[in-house]
Amino acid sequence: MLCETAYAKINLALHVRRRRDDGYHELETLFAFVDAGDVLSVSPAERDSLRTVGEFAGTLDNPFDNIVTKALSALPRPEGWAVTLEKALPVAAGLGGGSADAGAVFRLYDREYGLPDDWRLRAARLGADVPACVHSEACIGRGTGTELEPVENDLAGTPVLLVNPRVPLATGPVFKAWCGVDLGHMPEGPVRHIAQMGRNDLEAPAVGLCPQIGTVLAALRETGAWLVRMSGSGATCFALYDDPATRDAAQAAMPAAWWTLAGALR
Repeated sequence: MLCETAYAKINLALHVRRRRDDGYHELETLFAFVDAGDVLSVSPAERDSLRTVGEFAGTLDNPFDNIVTKALSALPRPEGWAVTLEKALPVAAGLGGGSADAGAVFRLYDREYGLPDDWRLRAARLGADVPACVHSEACIGRGTGTELEPVENDLAGTPVLLVNPRVPLATGPVFKAWCGVDLGHMPEGPVRHIAQMGRNDLEAPAVGLCPQIGTVLAALRETGAWLVRMSGSGATCFALYDDPATRDAAQAAMPAAWWTLAGALR
């Protein structure tokens, strides 16, 4: 049996530059990944199959139309794979959960067969975040997020706390509520500098649609974090800390009704 973690994705910065003619948005984003997430287990089988377990398995509307199934179809193999997906990340949460799951499938495939030369194109067809999730390493994304560039990662190992108010928030309405004003390009430099000087242009519209996000952000700002921000289109927020003890104390201080995950940046 093969096992792979689908590392949670966060956007340390997310600058929306313009609305494109094709309906998508031109982005500049700084992807980072947490050392925890969903877990995929794979066993050889006659045909591909997917079983979902875990806390958030019931939130997947149709497991047979899951992005994991689509990733399996995008990567032909001489044998089938029976996949068990332990869904530990909330859905529609700004963590790239489905994209991370697809990225884990690509890594499993790479381990067994080696990725095809056109893997980036195959990944992009599944979703804008999927190419970044294949290697799950800090990087810059441009265009719709699929045009990836390397970045100096000086935040690897940084303690991070993820908090979600357990309110799903679809991406479409958040982008639709974006003000449409270009507030400027994302800074250049190493990860810490971009994270500190950048912003998330979707935070304000997301808070307008889901006020609980503002409550989470306010709570995290009282915990000694040096950076607090919403990830992606929400509703998950993250906080970065100088030491694990402060992070763990912050996690303990969060309301029991909220979902939390303590980890470190990869």
